Formats: sequence, structure tokens, C-alpha cells
Amino acid sequence: MIEVTDADFEAEVIGADLPVLVEFTADWCPPCRQMGPVLKALASEEGDRLKVVQLDVDANPGTTNAYKVLSMPTFMVFRGGEPVKSMVGARAKRRLLEELADVL
Repeated sequence: MIEVTDADFEAEVIGADLPVLVEFTADWCPPCRQMGPVLKALASEEGDRLKVVQLDVDANPGTTNAYKVLSMPTFMVFRGGEPVKSMVGARAKRRLLEELADVL
């Protein structure tokens, strides 16, 4: 799974060919840590249809503030450079896939 920063968010997410699932995360967030294995599995299984990245909110306040992210974890799906879906809170992989079905 790719870690993105304020510096490369434009290139990695906005300019991506595939839809991109961004997890806004933080080291101090237990539900964020729970999502690690789920997102790694999702990245390996859906890698041809979906790019999965993480952004540390503490280290990257510019992007975090630009998208008004207040709760961790927040998941945003970007397609064609625009946010098309937003979800807050940890969830099981099955539920995450169900919620992503309309953007894949």
C-alpha cells in the first residue's frame, strides 16, 4: 500500500488513471490500525481496478484540511481527480467492498 503526502497527493491521487481509495489515518488511531490488513488485502485483490493509498493526517495537514477531514479513519474515493465518495469509520472488508461497488 502506498503512503501519500501533501507533496505527492496531486500526482498519486488526483492524476491517477484508476479510482483511488484514500485512507486518512493517524498513528494514534486504533480503528485506523485495524484497517491496515483490510486495506492491504483490498489493494492486492482489487489492484487492477482500484489504487489504495494512505495519508497520515498529522504529517500532512494541507491535504487533510483541504478535504475537511475531521474523523479517523476517513475513506475517500477519488475518480478523475474529484472526490466521489466519503466514508467515516472502520469497517469489515466485505462491507467496504459493498460500499465501493458503485465506484469500481
